[in-house]
Amino acid sequence: MNSKTKLTVVLVCLMLLLSGCGASSVLHTGAGTEQTAESSRVPWDYRIQQATVGDLVGSDMTLLPDNELLPNDGNYATGDTIWILQFMDAELTTDESQKNEIRLSAWSTLKSYPDQASAEKDLAELKVAVTTEVGLVGVYKTEYNGDTRNFAVLELPTGNRVKQPVDDERYEQLKNVQKVAVVLEEVHDFADYDLTYAKFRGWANP
Repeated sequence: MNSKTKLTVVLVCLMLLLSGCGASSVLHTGAGTEQTAESSRVPWDYRIQQATVGDLVGSDMTLLPDNELLPNDGNYATGDTIWILQFMDAELTTDESQKNEIRLSAWSTLKSYPDQASAEKDLAELKVAVTTEVGLVGVYKTEYNGDTRNFAVLELPTGNRVKQPVDDERYEQLKNVQKVAVVLEEVHDFADYDLTYAKFRGWANP
């Protein structure tokens, strides 16, 4: 094999190696296992706001002060004061160590109401407080500059894990248990009610 042929073979091998590296999106851990980050979009929060009807555009209306366009389902007139339901979702990325990265969307308007009571009724069905038992992954202590802090890691019914600071008394209560009673807020998706995301809101036994 002459020098020109050898150079061609080396270049081909390098191209194959580089193309193989570029095609892989798998994260490698030191233990030799392969893990990938998982991403999902979940319902995050709702709120109700007061708004004023602006211009009417066909079957739609603008909402002041932001001139957001919304269907005029209530047959409102310009200048009417109404209530609106707004929604925020989140892109939740969980890495191989179960750490969560959350990216929140902007608020978007879903629905209008003629009065506050009607809006609050829907809001109460979309954000529901429940008391239940969840899995306790474990508790641990950290120390920094002579200060000690305690944490508990909980696994919520929707599969996400949360870390909560705890005092010394609760640390002692939790260090030998596998389940703990908590208060959760279940946020339901407006379009698919069975799709929920759970948020920790406190301990059931203060």
